Amino acid sequence: MLFLLLAQEVDGAFTLADLWNQVAKFLTEKGAAFALNFLVALLILLVGRWVAKLIRRIAMNLMQRAKVDETLSRFLGNIIYAGLLVLVIIAAVGQLGIDTTSLAAVLAAGGIAIGLALKDSLGNFASGVMLVLLKPFAVGDFVNAGGISGIVEEIHIFSTRLRTPDNIQITIPNGQIGSGAITNYSAKDTRRIDLTVGCSYQDDLRAVRECLEELIAADERILDDPEPVIAVEQLGASSVDFIVRPWVARSDYADVRWELNEKIKLAFDQRGFTIPYPQQDIHVHGMPK
Repeated sequence: MLFLLLAQEVDGAFTLADLWNQVAKFLTEKGAAFALNFLVALLILLVGRWVAKLIRRIAMNLMQRAKVDETLSRFLGNIIYAGLLVLVIIAAVGQLGIDTTSLAAVLAAGGIAIGLALKDSLGNFASGVMLVLLKPFAVGDFVNAGGISGIVEEIHIFSTRLRTPDNIQITIPNGQIGSGAITNYSAKDTRRIDLTVGCSYQDDLRAVRECLEELIAADERILDDPEPVIAVEQLGASSVDFIVRPWVARSDYADVRWELNEKIKLAFDQRGFTIPYPQQDIHVHGMPK
C-alpha cells in the first residue's frame, strides 16, 4: 500500500515536496495500522519458521524410529520444511494487505511448470524412494540392475552407483533401475553352479559320471546339502550332455566354477574321454552319366 501511494503521480510530475507530503499523509492516516500489520507479519514469519523447523524435527524423529533410510528421511524433512515455509510466507504477505490469491496462483502454475520440466527427475526420485523402502539390494551387493552388473557402492535418492568387475564406476538413474528386473546375486548365502559337460557317444557313461562325482567330492568348498546333481541332460547331435550342479557358498562361487571347469578338462584328457565339438559328415555321390 505504501509503495502504491509513493508511486502516485501529482500534477503529472514528482517533486520532493510531493513525495514528502504523500509519505506524511500515509503515516498520519495509516502509519499505525501498517506498523502493526508489519509487526504481526514479522511475528508470523518468525514463529512460523520456528514451527516449521519443529515439525520437520518431529517428522524426522518419527521416520528414524520407523527405521526409514537416513537419506530419505532427510530429504522428506527438507520438503516438509520448504512447504510449510511457503505457507508461512504467504500468510505473512497477506497480513500486509497484499492479495495472496494471485501469488498462490503463480506458485501453483510455477509448481506445475517445474513438475513438467523435472518429470524425469521426479520419476528417478519416486524410484529411489521405492528402492530405499523395499530394499531389493544393499551397499556391497553384486547385482544386475538397469541392464548393468556390478557391486553397489552408493544408493542415492535420484541415482545408484555401481562398480563393475573391471573396476569401472557407473551411475544409473533410479528410474532406469525401477522400470526393469533387479537380479541380486548376493541376496542368498549359497549359490548353485550350473555346468553342462559333453562327452562322446563312444565314451563309457558310467565312467564319465564316476569321474565327475570324484571331482565334486574332492572339493571341500562344495556343499553336501543341498546335494550336488550329476545327470544326463540330453542326447545331443554330437555329444551326450551331462549337467553338473553343485552348491557352494556365495563367496566361493566364481573360484569353484572356474577351477571345476579346468579340473574337468584335465581329468577328461587323463582318462581318455572326448569332449566333442559340432561336426557334420558330408557324403558325395557320383554324378549320373
